[in-house]
Amino acid sequence: MSPVAVVTDTTHYLPRALVEASGLHLVSLYVRWQDRQDREADLASFDEYYEHLRTAPELPTTSQPSVGDFLAVYEPLLEAGHDVVSIHLSAGISGTCNAAEAAHAELAGRGLGSRVEIVDSKSTCAGLGLPAVAAAAEAAAGGDLAAVVARAHEAGEAMQLWFCLDTMEFLRRGGRVGAARAWLGSTLKIKPILSIESEVRPVERVRTAKRAFERMVEYLESLRDKGSDGWVVQHIQAPEEAERLVERGREVFGSDPVCVSEVGPVVGTHTGPGLLGVGGLPRSFLAR
Repeated sequence: MSPVAVVTDTTHYLPRALVEASGLHLVSLYVRWQDRQDREADLASFDEYYEHLRTAPELPTTSQPSVGDFLAVYEPLLEAGHDVVSIHLSAGISGTCNAAEAAHAELAGRGLGSRVEIVDSKSTCAGLGLPAVAAAAEAAAGGDLAAVVARAHEAGEAMQLWFCLDTMEFLRRGGRVGAARAWLGSTLKIKPILSIESEVRPVERVRTAKRAFERMVEYLESLRDKGSDGWVVQHIQAPEEAERLVERGREVFGSDPVCVSEVGPVVGTHTGPGLLGVGGLPRSFLAR
C-alpha cells in the first residue's frame, strides 16, 4: 500500500483510464443547468451540456465542492492509514482550494492536520492533471508526504499549458477573464490564446482559426525544444481539430501524446465550445 494517497478534482479532464491507472482519488465540482445540479464526475458525456450552453440565454453556474465533499474523500483514506496530498485547480479562478483548506482545518482540530497537505496547482485541465499524475507516481514509488508534495510542485513548475478559444464571450459572461480583461473591448474578431498562471493570462491574439491551429503546433515545438515530451491535447467539442493536432504532434515529438481528452463543463462554461489546447512537461515526471 502506498503511504500517501493523492486526491485531485474533476477539472483535470484526463481520461478515466489514466486516472484509474494512477490511483488518483477525486472530489467533484458541480454545474447547475436546466434547473438541475450535477456533479461533474457523474456526467457520462458532455455533449448534451454543450448543446445547451451554445443556446442558453443565461450562463449555467458552476460551484466548488463543499467541505463535506472533501471530508468524505479524506476520512476513509486516513482511516486506511494513508497520508493525503490534495492537489486542486488554481485558487485564482476557483474557491476549491479554500474549501480543501477548510476541510484540512477541521481535520487539524481532530489532530490529523499533519497527515494532509493541500497543493494549489495554479492551473487547471492538464496543468492540474499531469502534476497530480506525477505526484501519484512518487507516492506509488513509496515517497512520503513531503516527497509527494515536492513532486507535485516540481511538476507544476515544469508544466506549460496554452489554449485557444473560439470566442472570449464565455469568459466575459462568466467573469473569469483575469489579466485578459483588456482584450474584451476589442472590436476585432480574434482568436485569443491564453494560459493559466494562477489566473487566466493573455498570450496573444490571432485573426483566424487556421493561424490559431498553427500556433498550437508551434507551442508543441517549443515544448519539444525544452525537453517536455510528455505532451497532451485537450479540446471542447472539437474532436476533428484535436485529432489533426495530435497528428502534427506525433510529427513533432515522434511519439504519442500522454492523452487526448475533452474539457468538461466546469471549465467549459467559462471558455465555450471550440477550445483547443496543448501542454506538457518532461515525461520523466510521470513515472518513478
